Amino acid sequence: MAIQGKLKSAVKLDELTIQSIKKRFEALVGEEISFTLEVVPGLLGGFVVVLGNKVYDQSVRAHLNKIKNFIMDADSPYKKEALEEEEDFSLDIDTEEFGKFTKERIQEYSGDFDVSEVGTVVSSGDGIVIVRGLEHSKYGELLEFENNAFGIVMNLSKENIGAVLLNNGTEVSEGSLVRNTGSVVQVPVGEGLLGRVVNPLGVPMDGKGKVFADKYRPIESEAPAIFDRQGVKEPLETGIIAIDSMVPIGKGQRELIIGDRQTGKTAIAVDTILNQKGKNVYCVYVAIGQKASTIASIIRTLEEEGAMEYTIVVASTSSDAPSMQYIAPYAGCAIAEEFMYNGKDVLIVYDDLSKHAVAYRTMSLLLRRPPGREAYPGDVFYLHSRLLERAAHLSKELGGGSMTALPIIETMAGDISAYIPTNVISITDGQIFLETELFNAGIRPAVNVGLSVSRVGGSAQIKAMRKVAGRLRLDLAQYRELAVFAQFASDLDKNTRETLDQGARLTETLKQPQYSPYPMASQVMLLYIAVNKYLMKIPFNYVREFGKRYLDYVDTNYPGVRLQIEKTGDLSDESIISLRAAAEAFIPIFCQQNGIKLKPEEAD
Repeated sequence: MAIQGKLKSAVKLDELTIQSIKKRFEALVGEEISFTLEVVPGLLGGFVVVLGNKVYDQSVRAHLNKIKNFIMDADSPYKKEALEEEEDFSLDIDTEEFGKFTKERIQEYSGDFDVSEVGTVVSSGDGIVIVRGLEHSKYGELLEFENNAFGIVMNLSKENIGAVLLNNGTEVSEGSLVRNTGSVVQVPVGEGLLGRVVNPLGVPMDGKGKVFADKYRPIESEAPAIFDRQGVKEPLETGIIAIDSMVPIGKGQRELIIGDRQTGKTAIAVDTILNQKGKNVYCVYVAIGQKASTIASIIRTLEEEGAMEYTIVVASTSSDAPSMQYIAPYAGCAIAEEFMYNGKDVLIVYDDLSKHAVAYRTMSLLLRRPPGREAYPGDVFYLHSRLLERAAHLSKELGGGSMTALPIIETMAGDISAYIPTNVISITDGQIFLETELFNAGIRPAVNVGLSVSRVGGSAQIKAMRKVAGRLRLDLAQYRELAVFAQFASDLDKNTRETLDQGARLTETLKQPQYSPYPMASQVMLLYIAVNKYLMKIPFNYVREFGKRYLDYVDTNYPGVRLQIEKTGDLSDESIISLRAAAEAFIPIFCQQNGIKLKPEEAD
């Protein structure tokens, strides 16, 4: 019995040509073939043969696509024109010159068929498709469907495969043809993306035209090996006093930001991005499952503060398919990796991985995977570990670049023992825990000192900060403990009152408005007077105003202090003497200007 096949061509073929092709393929498969003929003008020329789940493509369109890919990948004189061309690929070039340039490639392609497997969609619904016939597909491989739809292989079995659709899901139905591409999803990377807003496939969303990127990276890649890394010892300054002093972040670290909704998690991440201005650090902000209005507000803030010049936004809104939310952080990570492997420092924010895990759970349940704890699939830990392990500070042999990750996790009623929070806490190098009670009490950023930790510690701080912030955490812990009991005490001894007053002023010093990061030198100078109890002479409600004006006083009368801290990263004995003298001189001036009466012993 003859094998049934399809013969597609750009024009109607004569009988002699059909028989010639028929004999060639019968010799190839060793059996008789019966062709069904089909005219497809889009092939431009040549022919395509479909036998079972194999496609043999010898069309002009296939050759042109290969030549196009060659030009885009090679160091050709037409690459720049191709990137700038508004149409898909219609360069205005000298035919003779172009023919010389690609002659060898055309000869290579003309002798071989472009062979690929083709499968059939068995069922489609909710963005999930079941495909039969793609026997050699691999997990995570990119599939190409009819009508320009793409999907990712997620399930493998003997009978069929399960895949999630990335786009055009409504146009894929039962019976649609699909072929494997042999590659994974790739995104454009490089400095051409700076200042742009793209979706997880690299398609621009900001209305500023095409993205000009001369390189692509797969969204999935192996994390750097241990021997390819170096220790985390360079600080990545957030500009937030409470974090830089007690929960320092180093370049190449993974520091989790965790807390209930509306406690300022995104605000800390955005402030950190704003603080990288002029520090030669690129930033990637990945929005996962956020409302479009929320993302637009963040982008507007970045633009107003001049941060989009060094920032790339990868956005997957809550209205996107779960598959797009699933690949968003990996796409952002691939974009950041390009900078890291080129010796640059990059900060990436994942906002947030809770919604990422929910999107993955949705896909897994639709793919009928066995549910585990809280209905998440068994590999949900691997979902985030393979992402966050890609953050690193590379060795000098690999260029010394770094990628610092700030993943965000949303908790429910402050429960950090839930499944996803505990998973991510175990992966990261520390966490910044934001507490609802502190936020509602006006202590912002609402960092809970007791539950927040950095496993890198002082190695990611400059010497000056280590000197002034050494006992800050202990003082605050004592204050929080005493404050609880002081509510029930009618009479307190002098030492207890002093500890409470000092703790209240430290807390007030750590308060900071949104979008106003402090330089490291300013933080050191503020903490010096706070820790050394100079603020005890200032009424509580004047503490923040005093701090601002004190910095101006030091810069005016002792400018060498700031310059010395910025230059050396240390706080010299001379600078300490200057800070002490400035505090003692400015306190009476400030009190007099504000009508504050000093006690006789304080005025001396």
